[in-house]
Amino acid sequence: MESYFELKKNNTTIRTEVLAGLTSFLATAYIIAVNPAILSQAGMPFSGALTATVLVSFFSSLLMGLYARNPIIVAPGMGLNAFFTYSAVLGMGITWQVALGAVFWSGIVFLMLSVFKVRILIVKAIPRPLRYAIAAGIGLFITIIGFANAGFIVPDEATTTGLGPLSPAVLTFLGGLFLMAILIARNVTGAILVGIALTTLAAYPLGRWWALDAAPVISWQGLFAAPDFSLVLQLDLINSLQFAVFPVIFAFVFTDLFDSLSTFVGLAEAANLTDEHGEPRNVGRSLTADAVSTTISGLLGSSPGTAYVESAVGIEAGGRTGLTAVVAGLLFLPFLFLAPLLSMVPAIATAPALVLVGAFMVRPIVRINWLKMDEAIPAFLAMVLIPFTHSISQGIIWGFLSWAVLKVATGQSRSIPVTLWVIVAFCVLALIMQTH
Repeated sequence: MESYFELKKNNTTIRTEVLAGLTSFLATAYIIAVNPAILSQAGMPFSGALTATVLVSFFSSLLMGLYARNPIIVAPGMGLNAFFTYSAVLGMGITWQVALGAVFWSGIVFLMLSVFKVRILIVKAIPRPLRYAIAAGIGLFITIIGFANAGFIVPDEATTTGLGPLSPAVLTFLGGLFLMAILIARNVTGAILVGIALTTLAAYPLGRWWALDAAPVISWQGLFAAPDFSLVLQLDLINSLQFAVFPVIFAFVFTDLFDSLSTFVGLAEAANLTDEHGEPRNVGRSLTADAVSTTISGLLGSSPGTAYVESAVGIEAGGRTGLTAVVAGLLFLPFLFLAPLLSMVPAIATAPALVLVGAFMVRPIVRINWLKMDEAIPAFLAMVLIPFTHSISQGIIWGFLSWAVLKVATGQSRSIPVTLWVIVAFCVLALIMQTH
C-alpha cells in the first residue's frame, strides 16, 4: 500500500490518509440524502436513487483513488442532479429512463474527449469569466430549489415569486438553515450532514404536535433494509438518441466538463498537487475516471458523477494520495443498507443544504473583472439566466453567444479561438433543436 500510493514521496502516512478520507466523506456524505431527494421528484423511487447514489460514489471514488491516485471524491454532482430533474425531466417532459440514457451517452462523449485529450483543449478555449459565472449560476439555481422545497418562497401572480407563510415547517427549515450556517462558519467537520440530521429530528413533531390534522412529516420505517436495485440498467439507450434529447446530452457534457476540470485545477493549485510541469497531477487519468463515473451513473440509475470540490476538506486534513479517495469511497458502502433511515429525511431538512451549497458555488464570481463590460455582461447573463430560466443549458448557451457577439462588436474577434467558435456553433444548434 505504501509503495503503490507513494506515501513517503508525498510526505504522508496511512493514518493521515485514513483520517483525511473520513473527513472528506463527512464533507460529501450529504449527497446520500440530497441526491435521492432531488431525483425522486423526477418520479424515481427514493430508495432506488439512494442505492444508485451510493454505488456511483463508491465505485467512482475508488476508481479515482486506485487509477488516478488523487485524493479527490467523485459522486453524483449538485447542479447536474438539478438539471436532470428540473430541466430535463420536468422541464422538457422526457422520461427519467430517457434522461438516464442521456447521462450514459454524455459519459461516452466524455470518455472519447478524455482519451483523445480533446477535453482539455475545449476547456482551455472557454473564457474563465464564463466558467466562474456558470458555477455561480448553478449555485443560485440550487439555492432557489432549496427555498422552494422548504416553502420559504412560493409562486406569486404579481411578482412571479414571493415569501411563503411562516408555518411550523418553514420555521423548522429556518432553524436548520441558521444551525447549518453556524456549524459551517465554525468549521465543524461534517457540518452539512450534522445539520441535516438535527433538522430531521426537529421536524419530527410536525404533524404530531403542530398541524395535528396533517400527516406526520416523518414516520419510522426501520433502520436497515436490503438495497433497492430497481434503477440499475433502467436507462433508455435508444430513445435517448433522439434529436430532441441532444440538448440534454449537450448540457450534461459541458456542465460536467467545466465543473470537473475547474475542480481538478483548483484543488491542485490550492494543495500543490502538481507535476514537474506545474500541471494538475495525473489530470489525464483523473478526467478519464470522471468520464467513467458519468457513464456508470447512467447504468446504475443516477445523475452524472463528478469530482467534488469538498475534497479540499480532506486535503486540508493531510490527504495527498489516492488512499484518501479509497477510504472515503469505502465509507459510502454501508449506506446501501440504511435506505429506511435516510428516507425519513424530509425536504425541509435537505433544503438548508441546497441553499448553503449554493453559497459555496458562487465564490468564483470574485475572479470576474466586472469593469470589463465585454466580459462582465456575458458572465452576468450566464449567471442569472440559469436560475431565472430554471435551465443550466440556457445559461451556458446565452453566455457563449453573448461573449462572441460582444467580442466581434468591439473588434476583438481575433481573440476568439477556433474551438470556441465550434462551441458557439453547437449553442446555435441547440437553440434550433429546442424550437422543433
